[in-house]
Amino acid sequence: MRTIIKYFSVWCVFTLTATGCGGGSAQETEVAPTNQHTTDNTEITEPSQPIAMDNVFATPQSTASFLHQTTFGATPQQLNTLVGTSASKWFIDQIALKPSLKMSSVAKYTPEDGGFNTLFVESTSIGFWQDAITGEDQLRQRVAFALSEILVVSNAGGDELTDIPAAVARFQDILIEHAFGNYRELIEAVTYSPAMGTYLTYLGNQKGDEQTGRMPDENYAREILQLFTLGLVELNPDGSEKRDSNDQAIELYTNKDITGLARVFTGLVLDESGAEQAAQEEYALPMVGDPELHSTKAKSFLGYTIAAGTDVNQSITLALDHIFSHSNVGPFVVKQLIQRLVTSNPSPSYVARAVESFDSGSYVLPDGTKVGANQRGDLTATIAAIIFDKEARSEKTARSGKLREPILRFTQWARAFEVKNITPEYQEPLWDTRSANALNQHPYRSSSVFNFFRPGYSAPGTLISQNQLVAPEFQITNASSIPGYINFMTYYIFGYQQDVDVADLQADYDAENIPLDARQAVYSFLADYEYELTLADDPKALLAHLNLLLSADQLTEHTVNKITQILETLPMEEPQDSLIRVQWAILLVMTSADYLIQK
Repeated sequence: MRTIIKYFSVWCVFTLTATGCGGGSAQETEVAPTNQHTTDNTEITEPSQPIAMDNVFATPQSTASFLHQTTFGATPQQLNTLVGTSASKWFIDQIALKPSLKMSSVAKYTPEDGGFNTLFVESTSIGFWQDAITGEDQLRQRVAFALSEILVVSNAGGDELTDIPAAVARFQDILIEHAFGNYRELIEAVTYSPAMGTYLTYLGNQKGDEQTGRMPDENYAREILQLFTLGLVELNPDGSEKRDSNDQAIELYTNKDITGLARVFTGLVLDESGAEQAAQEEYALPMVGDPELHSTKAKSFLGYTIAAGTDVNQSITLALDHIFSHSNVGPFVVKQLIQRLVTSNPSPSYVARAVESFDSGSYVLPDGTKVGANQRGDLTATIAAIIFDKEARSEKTARSGKLREPILRFTQWARAFEVKNITPEYQEPLWDTRSANALNQHPYRSSSVFNFFRPGYSAPGTLISQNQLVAPEFQITNASSIPGYINFMTYYIFGYQQDVDVADLQADYDAENIPLDARQAVYSFLADYEYELTLADDPKALLAHLNLLLSADQLTEHTVNKITQILETLPMEEPQDSLIRVQWAILLVMTSADYLIQK
């Protein structure tokens, strides 16, 4: 792969800047209800009388900014058709779309002879890239990806979750199916997931044995509290820490609570009776209870006791109900969703407003339409509150902005330039992008249950930490990953994926029993930059187009001038020179600090 890093020492310095975008806030309007429901049982109450159209899509810039937060990247078609329309209607249309699920990808690439090959193992990744880039249900896919960084499983370990792709594919589908549902129901589905049971080692978890000293596995009991629902300390509704009389954070639980809760998650096993075949189908079904393995002792945690003799399913229901009733769930989960979608450092008032919708289960869109099932934990209402909030849509503040995740940068490139033949099965570099020489991040493949980066991460010795701000994505940003990203994007932006040696690739496929025609790889992820080529002779016009499409017009004049100077040094004498200038322009924009910080 060619290394192109010559021009980046000037501005490829990562800084968190203050930013924002134009739009309107949503206030509840009293209207006579007209009710309908989505597949997620989300109630939609339309206003009985016309209300002024919301202004989120008022301009190309505000439209692009909104789409960068709610999709895997804005497309030219979206900017052409959505400007001047209703973002409220777009939101309602999105939640009504049929989900794009990942189990179909596993089925497609399961060897007919029951064998095993790399394509089959990577089918979950192939499905992710395919739907992230081409799926119509962009908001659902984007929210599911955000949830995957809170409710973490990973197939990076080379164990069952690697060898049995149905496990993680089904877990992806759980997040996708529940993206607009209720967080309480999502937590239950996750609890019964074989992928989570395997990852956090409570699949087949046995009750304690006083004679041998065996204790129930505590992994899930600990992580469901610490990472999935409550956190470690008491929170105010605005996400700030509660303090005691000595100004100390108030811890929520002790190891005794974990020990008591661990008994709840004993006795869950694979549903062998529900699967017609082994492994793949068993890992795609919810786990079931085995009375012989489940602890019948009383289970005490968080000031609550489940009576002795309660069976596994009822114990789980009661435990999840009690955990979910805690006031921490809203601020703990909502703040992280804001971080994943909008900004690393939401103001306390922003968090509090979104938590109010989480707790009430309802939100009124800018056009007056009410969404949500009026039940605490409703994710449709919560997501609406997050993305339509005035802080997400207003002008920049001192706290605004987030570093774009590497995965999202790549998908944005593919969507922004309407790349043809999105066939990840032919793109081995996309089968595992964890390396610092690639994206340093791969979907559903973090190194631990703590995700790729922690929500409270702040790089030591930086202005960010000095100002008591956080920047989670900077945890995977380092001296290796920066040039790695540049080189990875160079490979695709400059079309080197089309230079594949077909004969060698076919030999590799045949050796691994992969039933693909390598000749198709030449056309995979083909970017022709048809429109951009019409602007190649005018660097300023080209950059104006890229500035809007890729960064919602957030490139500074200084950055634009620097890139323009570089582009003007490139010769324009041969037919291919126009394409080279376009490719350089895209690469320079997508590796600039102004782009890398989503404002």
